[in-house]
Amino acid sequence: MFRALYDWTLRLAGHRHADRYMAAVSFAESSFFPIPPDVMLVPMILARREKAYWIATICTIASILGGMFGYAIGYFLYESVGQWLIAFYGLAGKMDQFRQWYAEWGAAIILIKGLTPIPFKLVTIASGLAEFNFPIFVVTATITRAARFFLVAFLLKKFGEPVQKVIEERLNLIGWIVLAALIGGFALVALI
Repeated sequence: MFRALYDWTLRLAGHRHADRYMAAVSFAESSFFPIPPDVMLVPMILARREKAYWIATICTIASILGGMFGYAIGYFLYESVGQWLIAFYGLAGKMDQFRQWYAEWGAAIILIKGLTPIPFKLVTIASGLAEFNFPIFVVTATITRAARFFLVAFLLKKFGEPVQKVIEERLNLIGWIVLAALIGGFALVALI
């Protein structure tokens, strides 16, 4: 099941527009798309380890720009698009609680949740909804996303060959774990 996706992203890594595709996925994930950029980030770095930090840079910049768009959805479009997205993810009853948390813990929430499987788009939209300080949002989002993507890049650049071998040998297991983490992230937010 996951082999075709993995092979496709490895082929995509060699495409002349691969960086643009990575940027588009990373941007979209930070504002409205449910699939994390790691689905493309990991295979792309494995296919081009010499460009690991460049790929992480693209992913980080696009994620921050997408995060700004997510913030704008929460801030400007909550009554229309924002409410629809929050309802789509089953979190409509949680927004008042998010607002209260942001008043006290906004920077810490962004820093911590940006590293977890909790979908980052929920953090960006909630930040806008809570009218969290925009410059602080951008700084904390940059720190957390850069830390996440550059850690992945560092580990794959340093240990790429053995990691790639493990991934390829256990691709279905890893795919199911990633899928469970993604679903678990949404479920965790729904429980909070």
